[in-house]
Amino acid sequence: MSTKFTSGGVAMVNSHALNLVIEAGKVSTLISQSLANDLKDKGYIFASPSALNFLSALECGVNYGSDIARNLGVSRQMVAKTVKDLCKAGYLEQVDAIGKQKKILFTATGELLMSDARQLLADMDTLLIDKINIQGVRTTIDNLTTIQNIINELSNSKTDLSIL
Repeated sequence: MSTKFTSGGVAMVNSHALNLVIEAGKVSTLISQSLANDLKDKGYIFASPSALNFLSALECGVNYGSDIARNLGVSRQMVAKTVKDLCKAGYLEQVDAIGKQKKILFTATGELLMSDARQLLADMDTLLIDKINIQGVRTTIDNLTTIQNIINELSNSKTDLSIL
């Protein structure tokens, strides 16, 4: 994205935050796609970045659609559709619970998928540590966490001001 002028001649300032968003997005996409491809090579034909993102938000034990929706910031309908698809893929199962609620659980295949995903990510760690070193990886993670906290504080302070 250009940082000089728009086609209409409007000046655009340089932004480290914009570059951070772009580069962090690229890293996230590359890791997710690489992981999905490696899992497909292992026989998990329904492994996709979006499925893995959804599955990574689940607890190892019992999950409920309303909790998943709240944690991911999506609708219950979206969760129900995704769970249905992941049940068909063999990664999740639904079991009757109290009232209309259903427990959402990993199947044995789903647990193996997540275990293999963790191992592949650990293998990726080895490569990152080899190229960058452990302190560089830790520093990057720490810096990203600090940036998250700063943005949260900024967002909260703006929300607090809008209440006044």
